[in-house]
Amino acid sequence: MPDDLRVARAESAAHLGPRILFFSGGSALNGISRRLKRYTFNSMHLITPFDSGGSSQILRQAFDMPAVGDLRSRLMALADETVLGQPDVYALFSHRLPKEGRQQDLRADVARMVQGKHPLMSAIAKPMRQLIQTQLGRFVEQVPGDFDYRNASIGNLILAGGYLDNGRALDPVLFLMSKMVDVRGTVRAIADVNLHLGVELSDGQKIIGQRHISGKEVPPIDSPITRCFLSDGAVELAADEVPLPKRNRKLIEQAEVICYPPGSLYSSVITNLLPSGVGRAVARRRVPKVYLPSLGRDPEALGHDLADQVSAILAPLRKDAGPQTTPRALMTHVFCDESWSETQCARVTSRHGIPCHRLPLSLADAPRYDVDMVSRLLVSLN
Repeated sequence: MPDDLRVARAESAAHLGPRILFFSGGSALNGISRRLKRYTFNSMHLITPFDSGGSSQILRQAFDMPAVGDLRSRLMALADETVLGQPDVYALFSHRLPKEGRQQDLRADVARMVQGKHPLMSAIAKPMRQLIQTQLGRFVEQVPGDFDYRNASIGNLILAGGYLDNGRALDPVLFLMSKMVDVRGTVRAIADVNLHLGVELSDGQKIIGQRHISGKEVPPIDSPITRCFLSDGAVELAADEVPLPKRNRKLIEQAEVICYPPGSLYSSVITNLLPSGVGRAVARRRVPKVYLPSLGRDPEALGHDLADQVSAILAPLRKDAGPQTTPRALMTHVFCDESWSETQCARVTSRHGIPCHRLPLSLADAPRYDVDMVSRLLVSLN
């Protein structure tokens, strides 16, 4: 691995490339996604809308809507960034307002975009510009007067406007945005619901909200996570209260490779495995199902060795698929970088019966994956 013949075949005809499905939320997979476009235009990304941090949280509070930041980020990672794509649209969707500045000035910037007078908007040709102005205009019409525009992503504001303009549904506006920037793949929310991730710690404490778990905006947790669940913000929901949409089940049924990718263990990866039906859909597929653990320190994986991380991923899947489901039906391989010890790798196999392979997957000068090596590896699995 990688298989040079399969890699060369994919690179020569990326439009026919393998259907690799990722359960992923955060930014850790974006670099790999950008490189994967070289080998396949058919990757599929089921992404959490349960983020509760950053500008996504401000939008959630303003409109009582799912989080869109990770969805927009993945759309941009998969967009055609060449001159043959839509570089002007890409520039607008990727633009952020300044972190500092008077609210009235930032609000005026957005108003100029709606009017088509801002340089980023006027650079876009009609009729696409009119479509975008309509979506952003819907946001401006309904935004609360005290909305905080600092560091706001314009792409997120457009997604919010499209959500409101389409009967409070994410799929139509995600489809529209993907066409506008020629996204080389499929990006969907794992479920179009406005919920939050919750976790229970080994000390019995329960925490609701991704931002309180990830250790990025508040101090990291100081007790290991023992399980996770979805919540409406006040109470824990039963798994069958959050079903996997049929359209996403069909994506899983089409996958030729399934990947649990790098990212915050619970809030970026496992959160996508919680809706009812995910475990059963994964178990039915007879394809490679691989885990690529994160490199470096993950505050959410406090007290977890590699075998514990595998256990955490398998837990919601087996709960849904049934206790008779074997680990190998849900995860066929673990591919970890050589920075993981042989002992950690061997413990995965002895505990779960899943082969664990140590490969040179990271960059020599940083605890980050070599995005081309990982992309070639995934393409080789098909």
